Amino acid sequence: MLEENYKKVQDNITEACIKSGRNPEEVTLIAVSKTKPLSDIETLINYGVTEFGENKAQELSEKFQNVSKPVNFHMIGHLQTNKIKYIIDKACLIHSVDSVHLAEAINKEAAKRNLIAYILIEVNIAHEESKFGITEDDLEDMLNKIKDYSNIRVKGLMTIAPFVENPEENRVYFRKMYQLLLDIKSKNIDNVHMDILSMGMTNDYIVAVEEGATMVRVGTGIFGERNYNR
Repeated sequence: MLEENYKKVQDNITEACIKSGRNPEEVTLIAVSKTKPLSDIETLINYGVTEFGENKAQELSEKFQNVSKPVNFHMIGHLQTNKIKYIIDKACLIHSVDSVHLAEAINKEAAKRNLIAYILIEVNIAHEESKFGITEDDLEDMLNKIKDYSNIRVKGLMTIAPFVENPEENRVYFRKMYQLLLDIKSKNIDNVHMDILSMGMTNDYIVAVEEGATMVRVGTGIFGERNYNR
């Protein structure tokens, strides 16, 4: 079942790319395995999947250490500064950097381990009070403040769009994010690359791909509904 679900999502991404004149190889599907057992990850690894997303630092760390083959784990959830140490050498990409304070803490921890941490800046493009992320108006200022941190590399932007019944309602936000990416790219800020646009989840990833996403984070669409009471 997991393999079939994954293939269906991948096929939808391919169709969305063809529809919008994009190369399907430009889009990375991240299987969001948060709260799911390691056995589910192993099933998908055997199917050839290598990109997984986790929300909690300790869960990412534990799965990283116990997985049978090396795969890429993405930190996609809100990250507290005291949890950085758990994932700094395990997450291939931290999607959810939403403040100068957090970026500085990641840089310090990465320097201690003598490694480079790759990060995305989380933008709250819909200005939802319940969501983390900076506003688009504050983005350039934040980037200029962190551009000289030697142990992090900004690789792009991430957003979590509103949860809506009709994914078309989020097209405007995805379009704004793509434009924001292009605007920042044109400014050629040192140490800041706009190669990755992480947006789109189970209910709206097709629209996100049509509007320029290079990474989509799909959990329920692959793993099924989650039981948060476990």
